[in-house]
Amino acid sequence: MEKFNTQGNLVPRFRALCLIVVMLLAAGCSSMRLVYNQGDTLLYWWLNAYLDLDADQGEWVRQDIDRIFQWHRKSQLKDYAQLLATGRRQLAGNLTEAELMADYREIKARTDVLALKAVPELADLARSVRPEQIAKMEKKFRSKNEDYRDKFLSGDTEKRQKQRFKKSMQQLELWFGNFSRAQEAVLRKVSDARPLNNEIWYEERLLRQKKILALLRKVEQEKLGKEQTTALVEQLVKDIVGRFDAPERKAFFDASITGTIQMILTAVRIATPEQKAHAQRRMQGWIDDFKELAAEPQ
Repeated sequence: MEKFNTQGNLVPRFRALCLIVVMLLAAGCSSMRLVYNQGDTLLYWWLNAYLDLDADQGEWVRQDIDRIFQWHRKSQLKDYAQLLATGRRQLAGNLTEAELMADYREIKARTDVLALKAVPELADLARSVRPEQIAKMEKKFRSKNEDYRDKFLSGDTEKRQKQRFKKSMQQLELWFGNFSRAQEAVLRKVSDARPLNNEIWYEERLLRQKKILALLRKVEQEKLGKEQTTALVEQLVKDIVGRFDAPERKAFFDASITGTIQMILTAVRIATPEQKAHAQRRMQGWIDDFKELAAEPQ
């Protein structure tokens, strides 16, 4: 049977891969390899939550995920280790905004490669999705959107700023350890200087979901072939990963990226020698893990 790939599955799959990366980082050096080695299962669960895969779909979707992970392990993890090694060197020197921007572009380029790598599998998936599965995905989107509104679109500006700052500090503390109250006060000012518009992020979320559902319905209703579906999925992937350059949003997204880079740069500049040493150890642990994962036999 031809496999199914959906852009409706694209976003769950792409988000799942991003989720796995976040989980790896949050897990720390001691358990990164274990979590990564369970990544294929986590990704399958993520997809299944959106589509409720049947037995036939489940079998070959697992095989597709396994192939993607094999490719990722062999072709990408060494690059991740090199990126982290660059970060360690930069941290030990006089880190600049230009270096952080270059790092951001390197990371984005790799996420784009990852998203486009899955296009053939996503096209197969889209062709296998049934109307009831599309309805389930739409229902799942609505549920997730309700959660998003509750978390990010409620309360006044102060509440939203505080919530965003808390999330940012959790990420910074993963790298540097705990910050003092004085350091937090400095970082809070830089955080609040970033553009805050959760409505824009929500609108982008809805637009992405709308495009995914429209693609799935078109493929199902018109019974599109593999070549046509692949072209549609590839274009959708490019649209999604390229939204930061969309003319109507570019100014906001550019300002958001610049603001985040300034916050990271400030954290590095006010970090104590002990905090920088903590970050160095953390990064080296991940470098070692990525290298070992890349070398492990399949």
